[in-house]
Parts: sequence; structure tokens; C-alpha cells
Amino acid sequence: MPIRLKPDFPATSVLESEDIFAIDNSRAEHQDIRPLKLVILNLMPNKIDTEIHLLRLISQSPLQIDVDFLKVASHEHKNTSKNHLDKFYLEFSQVRESCYDGLIITGAPIEQMRFEEVDYWSELVEIMAWSQTSVTSVVHICWGAQAGLYYHFGVEKVPFEEKLFGIFKQDIEHHFRLFRGFDDRFWMPQSRYTGINEEQVRQKKIKVIAKDENERSAILISEDEHDIFLMGHFEYATDTLEKEYLRDHERGLDTAKPANYYENGKIYNYWRAHAQLFYHNWLNDVYQITPYRLERIRELQEERKLRS
Repeated sequence: MPIRLKPDFPATSVLESEDIFAIDNSRAEHQDIRPLKLVILNLMPNKIDTEIHLLRLISQSPLQIDVDFLKVASHEHKNTSKNHLDKFYLEFSQVRESCYDGLIITGAPIEQMRFEEVDYWSELVEIMAWSQTSVTSVVHICWGAQAGLYYHFGVEKVPFEEKLFGIFKQDIEHHFRLFRGFDDRFWMPQSRYTGINEEQVRQKKIKVIAKDENERSAILISEDEHDIFLMGHFEYATDTLEKEYLRDHERGLDTAKPANYYENGKIYNYWRAHAQLFYHNWLNDVYQITPYRLERIRELQEERKLRS
């Protein structure tokens, strides 16, 4: 089934050129099904690239999906046009009373700042608190994962000596249902200056379900299975790391070439299949557990909180 997008949404033409099926609202409304409703809190500077990256992945599901894009109101967005944001993005005040089947919180290139120094931190905290009662399942990505672990569990960031940058092997620690169809080892892009306090993770109600070869947590899930934390970027396109590398050097940074990325000068994508499978499994999982009537999500989440 397709993603339902507005006909003039910029990602639509890109997805159509890649033979990814999308339909307009008028046709979708004639289909007698209840689509999954997702909301993506897009914190990345280049919002259009991130839209395309994530829509590529969630389009692989056989389910019809409605997607809302969310922006933080307490931040000046300098890298995406105001027209695009006004036309295609909502603010939290517009969704506060709504329920969603799934929420994706993206990363942001601000991991070297203290969380409380981020100008939209209080708004993000409000959104993460809302997600616990109004969303069936939440995926946090990279900085979004670090922010979620800090807010929900008090897990602190730790700085790396140098940027973790490249494609890295990950080992499955627990064969959780999100890994249906996965090989025992998979690759995931990483691009960050900080990690998480692994000792604190072991003391919290968090399960590490995948680690890299250096025993760093790669994918984590809360004990109640409501929140998923991806430390890397499954959503990255093949050339995303190269663009970041060139951008870093244009800024005068001495970032090393991304590890395990080039072979004889050519870029090889080692993560695409597992990325698509992961999001396919997540959407299928959400579909199995989310109520048909969205307003029942709050009732079910209250029951979940009582059980935990």
C-alpha cells in the first residue's frame, strides 16, 4: 500500500521516480481501511533530504500510511524555506490533542551541546512526555535517541575522542521481533561525536538488542517496548556520509573519511536491505498492537504505565 502525500509535496516526485507508490488524498479516501497515522518530528537542518530518506523506508510497508511532519516552534529554521515549513509542517500545539500510531524523532547535529542548552529542549520534553500517552510506539534516531534516553531514563551522553563516522557492523544481542528476517550481523551508518553512558544503561529498564564490535549499544528498547532508540542512521542514503564528509572539510574540520564506506574509490551501500526490513517490521508491529480507534491509545497507554 502507498504513503498518502499531498500532490505538491517535494518528496513525491523523487519517490515516484524511484517507483515508490504514493497516492493523493482523493483516491485514498475511497479505500475502506484505516491507515496508520505517523508523525515525524524532523529536527534535521535539511528537512527535505530527511523527509525523502524516511519516506523511502516507511513506504516499504504493505499498509496505507498517513504522515504528518512536525516542527519545533521554539527554533528558527534557517536551512529550509518558510514556505515549505508553513505548507507541510505542523506545530505541537496543532497535534497536542491528537493520537498517532507511531512517532519518529530524528537526529540533530547538536550532540556536543548540553541538552538543556538546546533552544527547543523544553518543547522537545513536552513532545516526549505527550508521546507516552498519545502514541503507540516511538522511534528515536541518533541525537533523538540520546535525548530520549536522557529524558526518560536519565542516561547521560559521553564524548568520543573523535567523531564516530562511517558504516559499522552491529551484532544482534536479542532476537527481538524488530529483527525478523535479519542476518545475525548487520551494518548501520554512524555520524556522531557522543555516545551514551553504558553503565547507566545497564542500571535502567532498558534492553540493548544490538551492539557494535566495541560493545557500544546500537539499538535499545524500553522494557515496556514503547520506545525504540537507534543510535545510528538506518535512513541515510548511499551518498549521505560523503556529503557530510565534504561539508565538514568545507567548514575546516579534520574529519576522517567515513570508515568502511569507500572501496577502490567507490561507495557501497551495506545497510539498505536491513534498514527497509527494520522499518517494515516496526510498522507491522505497530499495526498489530495499535487500536483501531485512535482515541483508545491513551487508555491503553495508561494501562501500560500501570503494568510497568
